[in-house]
Amino acid sequence: MKITGAEAMMRCLKEQNVNCIFGFPGGAVIDIYDELLRHEDITHVLVRHEQAAVHAADAYARVNGDVGVALVTSGPGATNTVTGIASAYLDSIPLVVFTGQVPTGLIGNDAFQEVDIVGITRPCTKHNYLVKDVKDLVPTIREAFHIARTGRPGPVLIDLPKDVVSSKVKFPEMKPVKMRTYRPTYEPHPGQIEKACKAISKAKRPVLYVGGGVIASKSNVELTDLAHKLNIPVTMTLMGLGGFPGTDPLSMGMLGMHGTYFANMAVAECDMLIAVGSRFDDRVTGKLSDFAPRAKIIHIDIDPSSISKNVKVDIPIVADCKHALTAMNNWLENSGLDLAAQVAAHEPWINKIKEWKAKHPLGYVEETGIIKPQFVVQKLHELTHGDAIISTEVGQNQMWAAQFYHFNKPNNFLTSGGLGVMGYGLPAAIGAQMAAPDRTVIDVAGDGSIQMNIQELATAQQYHCPVKVAILNNNYLGMVRQWQELFYKRKYSATVLDVEPDFVKLAEAYGAVGLRATKPSEVEPVIKEALATDNTVIMDFVVNREEGVYPMVPAGKATTEMLLV
Repeated sequence: MKITGAEAMMRCLKEQNVNCIFGFPGGAVIDIYDELLRHEDITHVLVRHEQAAVHAADAYARVNGDVGVALVTSGPGATNTVTGIASAYLDSIPLVVFTGQVPTGLIGNDAFQEVDIVGITRPCTKHNYLVKDVKDLVPTIREAFHIARTGRPGPVLIDLPKDVVSSKVKFPEMKPVKMRTYRPTYEPHPGQIEKACKAISKAKRPVLYVGGGVIASKSNVELTDLAHKLNIPVTMTLMGLGGFPGTDPLSMGMLGMHGTYFANMAVAECDMLIAVGSRFDDRVTGKLSDFAPRAKIIHIDIDPSSISKNVKVDIPIVADCKHALTAMNNWLENSGLDLAAQVAAHEPWINKIKEWKAKHPLGYVEETGIIKPQFVVQKLHELTHGDAIISTEVGQNQMWAAQFYHFNKPNNFLTSGGLGVMGYGLPAAIGAQMAAPDRTVIDVAGDGSIQMNIQELATAQQYHCPVKVAILNNNYLGMVRQWQELFYKRKYSATVLDVEPDFVKLAEAYGAVGLRATKPSEVEPVIKEALATDNTVIMDFVVNREEGVYPMVPAGKATTEMLLV
């Protein structure tokens, strides 16, 4: 019995355990939306902008632990997804994005709402497809999900001409996906594991440098085991936060441009750097020639193209982080090494890091009657017991959330790390809330970023997502303003937000709740009221206007050349 391509697509989604899609309809996908009405076990979330659909699917994937799905129409619907796709690509988030396309006979004719979305997204997808024959539809969808979730995860786009989804096809039986040219390496080479473990056992000043790959591979338990087994301090990238408990005594927090003083000093002085699921991003390394200059470097990553791409490493291990860390823990347990002696040997190093931390702890200067943004984030952590899902926009708000909210579990911190997308946080919060309806979800936002996708308040209301938005309101595009203050003689060109909405009234206009705090004593009551409210809430915190994010490593400088005030 033959079925339409649209029905075949729905069956495929159910095969892949998809129960939530984020999207926006249009003429090219109207057959898919018509079919979707008959599948009540798949929830469709109608966003108000296609960019938001991809950000929401991105967050849904992170919290749910599997592939996120977005569905949009052709032309502007497709092009509006590009920012979200590029963000997911740089952050290695598994997505399948379906875009509508004009009928196959019109492709190349500049038809109404026709764009070459396959060509446009080729540089920012893990793979993409244009389905020209309905017989290829099901195999393509199955292959796309396989590619998105395996190896180094990433977004895959499938472009669907209108005649393909309306044509009929016999639904093929499910078979394992086999691709001759795509075979990710999961298991580490035993020789490399042995070489790495022997090198680590000789180190006096080791550091574990952890990225988002630990979260993607669900290897936080194995990582924590290794750190505790050998008494090795741990520092995390922005994407790695939560991969190791932030309140653990061995945690040094984030490293890099806005990392802690003690994390950056530890990396500079270590004799062994163990990079796990990280890619030596420029925000982490600073001046490359001065990054970890005394260290022998081990790099574990499933993506061989990331090894020695930015920083030359001594012991490469191409493997899934979970498999590699498991192998290392097993080798150490069975090696005959005196692990207690290893722990003791690293105590002087741990004490040195404690000295750096005591000298320059992560903190801020309080001012009477003025709300400091760091204080707001600290209160959010305190009042949620560190157990909320935090999404962020991008800029100062993002860095303060990373610094002052301590993440003890993976997938609790959702942010656009590699691309740095303003407007990510609110749709991401909605996606997270759809994936975890019983969790507290908070978007830490700036007054500039929140306005990029603020229309998604309507989406939150329609789907009863009681997300909380904490706006750190300084009437500036704060991060750019900080650079202008430090390096451009306080010439605040195009960073002053002179005209802004009344965020309390704006929340109320959408049927949400608006709250405001203008002095420190009001911060805790506002947060408590928001957390107790079963509705979408905007908290408008009027913070110190020219507060900066510190520490800060200026562009082109070594990570030891930090501005601390």
